[in-house]
Parts: sequence; C-alpha cells; structure tokens
Amino acid sequence: MLARVTRKMLRHAKCFQRLAIFGSVRALHKDNRTATPQNFSNYESMKQDFKLGIPEYFNFAKDVLDQWTDKEKAGKKPSNPAFWWINRNGEEMRWSFEELGSLSRKFANILSEACSLQRGDRVILILPRVPEWWLANVACLRTGTVLIPGTTQLTQKDILYRLQSSKANCIITNDVLAPAVDAVASKCENLHSKLIVSENSREGWGNLKELMKVFLCHPGWSTVARSWLTATSTSLVQAILSLLSSWDYRFWLDLTPSDVMWNTSDTGWAKSAWSSVFSPWIQGACVFTHHLPRFEPTSILQTLSKYPITVFCSAPTVYRMLVQNDITSYKFKSLKHCVSAGEPITPDVTEKWRNKTGLDIYEGYGQTETVLICGNFKGMKIKPGSMGKPSPAFDVKIVDVNGNVLPPGQEGDIGIQVLPNRPFGLFTHYVDNPSKTASTLRGNFYITGDRGYMDKDGYFWFVARADDVILSSGYRIGPFEVENALNEHPSVAESAVVSSPDPIRGEVVKAFVVLNPDYKSHDQEQLIKEIQEHVKKTTAPYKYPRKVEFIQELPKTISGKTKRNELRKKEWKTI
Repeated sequence: MLARVTRKMLRHAKCFQRLAIFGSVRALHKDNRTATPQNFSNYESMKQDFKLGIPEYFNFAKDVLDQWTDKEKAGKKPSNPAFWWINRNGEEMRWSFEELGSLSRKFANILSEACSLQRGDRVILILPRVPEWWLANVACLRTGTVLIPGTTQLTQKDILYRLQSSKANCIITNDVLAPAVDAVASKCENLHSKLIVSENSREGWGNLKELMKVFLCHPGWSTVARSWLTATSTSLVQAILSLLSSWDYRFWLDLTPSDVMWNTSDTGWAKSAWSSVFSPWIQGACVFTHHLPRFEPTSILQTLSKYPITVFCSAPTVYRMLVQNDITSYKFKSLKHCVSAGEPITPDVTEKWRNKTGLDIYEGYGQTETVLICGNFKGMKIKPGSMGKPSPAFDVKIVDVNGNVLPPGQEGDIGIQVLPNRPFGLFTHYVDNPSKTASTLRGNFYITGDRGYMDKDGYFWFVARADDVILSSGYRIGPFEVENALNEHPSVAESAVVSSPDPIRGEVVKAFVVLNPDYKSHDQEQLIKEIQEHVKKTTAPYKYPRKVEFIQELPKTISGKTKRNELRKKEWKTI
C-alpha cells in the first residue's frame, strides 16, 4: 500500500507544472561527415592505452549526471539538452542536466517515501518511450533500487512470471498494462507498491504525474553501485545481476557533449540502458528519442532530416527497411555516425546505405551479459559482414570444445577470457541459477553461445548462434552466410534460414523469403530455381537452400531480431 502523502508535504511542496522547459535549441552541428575518431586516435592505441579505474564507491547519478549539471551551470559544456523527447503529435520536451537531476530526485523521493522502497528492493518498469521511463532509470540509480525493465508487449502471463521470479516490490507501468497487473497482483506476495503513468487515477495505484507535483527533491541520494535484472529474448526470464560497464561504448559510439544520440531500441531491452542512458550521458551527450508506437520508416527518415541528430543507432532490420525507401529525397545535415547491433547486418544493406547517405554503418556485437564485445570503430578499415575487432575491455578468442584457442580462419565458439582476472563489465552471475552460471564457463573463458571465427587481420566474423547451426550431410552451415547470399538476389527483400528435417540428410537448409513487391507476381517455381542457383554461385554449393518458402513477413522480436527459433520449431513440429 502506498504511504499517504501528508498535508504538511502538500503545503510545502511546489506545484509541479511541467516536466520540461520548452525553447529553441539552435543547430549545433555542421555538415561534418568524417570518420575521424573524436575520443581516440586509432584502434591500436585505444586498445593499448585502455585502463578502467574502479573506484571503491560509485553512483552513476551522483558521479556522472550531477557532475554534468555542475559543468552546465559553469558554462563548461555545449548548450545541448541532456534529454530531448518528441512524439508523432508534435509534442516535445527538453531537459537540461539540472532539470533531469531535479526531476529524478523527486521521483527518488516517491520511491523511498511513498513506496517505502529501500536499497536492493526490486522495481519492474514497463513503459514505452515516454519521459518517465528515463526518470525511473535515474531515480532507481539514486535510491539503489534494482531496475527490471520489460517490453510493453508482455502478456498477463509474462508479467506474473516476472513479478514472482524477481520478487519485485514495486511495478511502474501505464493504464494499458495496469489491468493485467491487477489480475495477477494477489499472487505476488512481495509486490506492495504500484505506480501508474496516466492522466487518470486508478484504485490501488499511485499516480506518478500527481505525485510529481507534490513531492520535493531530496538533496542527497547517493548509493554504491547499480544493479540490473533483465529479461533476454531466449527465455522467459534470465535474471542477471550485473555491474554495467558502458565506458568502452564511448569508443564505438564516439560521443562528445556536442552530440545528439538517437537509439531506437525498445525500452524493454538492455540496449536501451547502454545507448539511451549510460553511454550518451557518460559523455555529456544529448539523448534523443521519438515515441513511435510502431515502426514507420518515413517517420524515422523525416526525424533524421528535421532534427540535429549526429549519431544514430538501430537494428539491422530497421536499416534494411530504410534503404527500401527513396532516401535521396531526405537531407541528413547533422548525421555523421551510424551504428548497428542486435544481429548481423548484411553487406548489401551497408552498401545501399553508404551509396544513398555517404555514411558507413559501424556494426557492434555484444550481449546483455557483456555490453560490447567487438565493434567496427572509427578510423578502422571496415570489412563488410565483419563484427570488427574486440572491445578494449575484453580479450576475445575463438575456442574449441575444450577451451583451447583456435588459430585464425578456424570456426569455434566466441569466448572472453575470465581467468586469471575476470574483466569488469562482464556480468557476475545469473540470479538464483548457479548451474546456468557455471555452464557459461569453459577453461579460462566465458562462452557467449555464439559461433564465429577470426581472420588473419584480427577481425571477427559471426557464423551463428550455437543452436542455429545447421548440420547437413556432415557439413556445418551457419544461416548468416546463406542469408547474405539470398539477400543479394534482386527479388529478396529479407530472408531467414533454418534447418528442416530431411529423410536422407537428416536436415537441410530451408530459406524463408520475403519478396520485393516487383517479384510477387513472378512464377514462384521458376523464382525458387533462380534463387537456389544464385546462392550456389555466391557461396559454397552445399550451403544452398534445398527448400524455399515465400512468406509475407518474418517473425521478429520487438527489437527487430528475426525469430529463427520460431521458424525452426514450425519445421520440426511434425517430426
């Protein structure tokens, strides 16, 4: 039950009249399309000089955000806002670091006093891209409460599972999901506080907008460290206790206080923490976000053209859909750095984007457990299709089943060396699941669960998730290379490759293909033959898809990743 707000607090509290100060932000960026790094000279020196100092006590809100507030007040940083939010209705909010600090302290006061939360208590946060999501992040940092983000696509069953397994004490959501929470709340013995982001009141819930009007800022709120529990896409909940380290992201994103960063990741995923909270604000950059209820390519292109966004981060699927539009009719006057993560981006997409915008896409590879593992960094030669080279924070190797390091060119498991010294930034353990934690270790390495190889120049190449590899007639076939070949055919808009049962070979390659509009009326049998012959000529003949099925769209997660496991289950369910 929420603690009752006293009359004394109401008398002495200032009325919270607005979340943002509106005003003009001048165009801060010239049309400077350079690949020259801003935070390092070259990859080799970055890797050699990297050293992360670990303080005994650290709090991101106090030691990073509040320091930018001080610099802002002293006129020692550009006039960029800290946070810039827009929506499709033309509404807009901008906060300075000082405003972000003031508002987040109010929120922290609500968590501590109205919700009676203490350090270590767990808070589930399920909100779309609304300003309160960012305030909740910082408020949890200030109070030492553990944030558990969730996508807004969670069902009632999903919410119940997360509430019970995480032992959450508080949940913050909107009026869309509040009924689902109420339906299961009686089964969650640890849940005692509920906050709703809504213009309307709801019985049993504290209305965050109203509480923000009456609570004062707390002058302190310093805590030791930040912990996260997060749900990954591979299971209902894999709870991860992690001291997030996004410091090496500053090299990949290469941000400065003059930059405006737009990351399109869903708020339910760890990528939003890295690229919409920690990494930009570590560098004093502006976090830009557009609250789009659903993906709209033209809206993204218009936003990149209208606003002074300098760094853009999105999933490969987004870039693929963007290049299918007439990008040449848009002028991205401020955009100078494009990055992508979440799944491999195919060379045909990067080539089309470069031809239409003049900008390269710098691919990064990482996991919820690790943050950035490998990346293509500015100043580095980009090899299309490669994940780039290791992050300066990690010693990355390709290892065999016994944990031995494999030579260049040989496929194996992607691993990070953790012995004798475990690198800071790597997750510590899966909560309440020691056996799963132990399963990630092999010899001196943490095993990512991904297959790949390293070439003679030290570039890493993704092959597949270990469970995505197709074994056919004794050959190991990774879906990514086949999908690359498929996507180069003019008829293919996008594709996904999985294993399919075969009475002779055990399993064969099957391709699910979404056709470009101009080819949907073509003879499908003939088109299948053309596509198969194309793949045979583009890659090793044994990798070609012996089965091809045309579908309207590929199943995807909210973050845009293809659900190959769903397609694979469909193939094998009759066996």
